[in-house]
Amino acid sequence: MVAGEVTLSRRVGPSGPTGDRGGSSYGWAFGDDGSVSTTSVPDTAPAPAVQPPARRGLGNLRSMVISMVVIMAAGLVWFAMVPRVREISQPAVDVTSVARQVRHETSWAISQPQLPAGWKATNVRFAVAGDGLRTWHAGYLSPEGNYVSIDQTQQATDAWISAQTSNGRAEGTLSAGGATWQKLSSGETVQRSLVSRGSGSIALSTVLSGTAPYAQLAQFAEALQPVPAS
Repeated sequence: MVAGEVTLSRRVGPSGPTGDRGGSSYGWAFGDDGSVSTTSVPDTAPAPAVQPPARRGLGNLRSMVISMVVIMAAGLVWFAMVPRVREISQPAVDVTSVARQVRHETSWAISQPQLPAGWKATNVRFAVAGDGLRTWHAGYLSPEGNYVSIDQTQQATDAWISAQTSNGRAEGTLSAGGATWQKLSSGETVQRSLVSRGSGSIALSTVLSGTAPYAQLAQFAEALQPVPAS
């Protein structure tokens, strides 16, 4: 600007001099010699519009769901491949070996059943039982799932009979295996018994008992065989 000039400025809008809206600014310069000149002053460029942040919530949720589905599918595949135990097998019970040992050590003429296929020995022992008497015991499971056991001792007492039959009450007799057996049924548990009392000091008394019906107990009695002495 030349010395002596006076500069005035005014804003001109898009449709003319408005002074209140966007447009260009113009300046008038007055010189000492009376001349007038104009200059154009551009407005400052507008700031760029701020973009809203991207919405990522749905994307994160979708990724999470996909990850969970993949993990569950992998777990199901692993579960299908792992072998599962359907039945726990019990070791076989060797009744014959124990019976021969008892026969050898006591000289008792104990008995052991010779059962058809399908029966399974579950336990065997020679120990003190009811009324403090030493007792030969062997237990079996029938193909139908009924439990039947044999107990034998010398000089059996009424207390021993009651302990082996769970306080069974007499219900008559039956014949099986060349012997007469007394039938007893317990009112305390689901237990039926056949009892054959030995006569004399060395004769053995025998109790067959379990959850089997009397007919199956009689079949068990028919299968009894003496254990050989050697």
